[in-house]
Amino acid sequence: MYYIAGGRPPGGARVYPGCRDQHPPRATLPVLLPGQLYFALESAVWGGGMGFYDQTDGGEMPARAYLITPDQFSDIAAQEMHELPGRDLDLAPALTQGSARLGPGRYETLVCAGQIDGYPVLTFTAPWRRMDATMTRPSAAYLRNFASGLREAHGWSTEEAAGYLSARPGAAGSWTAEAIVDALGAG
Repeated sequence: MYYIAGGRPPGGARVYPGCRDQHPPRATLPVLLPGQLYFALESAVWGGGMGFYDQTDGGEMPARAYLITPDQFSDIAAQEMHELPGRDLDLAPALTQGSARLGPGRYETLVCAGQIDGYPVLTFTAPWRRMDATMTRPSAAYLRNFASGLREAHGWSTEEAAGYLSARPGAAGSWTAEAIVDALGAG
């Protein structure tokens, strides 16, 4: 809702302006997307590695789907691209081809990961694959944000969320599940 209504998420360093249409999503549901979550680069908002989605990588990535309008999606993507909301993106190439690169930046590639009840499942990520990125350890604040979403959307326990996150590239080898549980309790 920080992307939609504006504001600063707990533990984040950035205030988001919000969307033109600040109505909440019409629905949300847990989903499993084909591919993998990994952490790379350096987040100016959270410190540490940023979360990216590689739809070509094996496995499944738990996520939450939000039923929002195309202009809300455009405004959320703009905020992640460090642009001001207000410009509608051309979603057609991503919808027809499965992905569309809008620019070279880290969240400037749109991906259509399928459909749910006739609605496209759209997200944005980096234009590169996980195997081409240098992994970076995510911050505790960022992991708290991910774990909260996994618990809310999928009903996972803190331990299940910590186990999943500690095994993601970028976190694996630098965070144990136990250290993540401890960090989650410190939030």
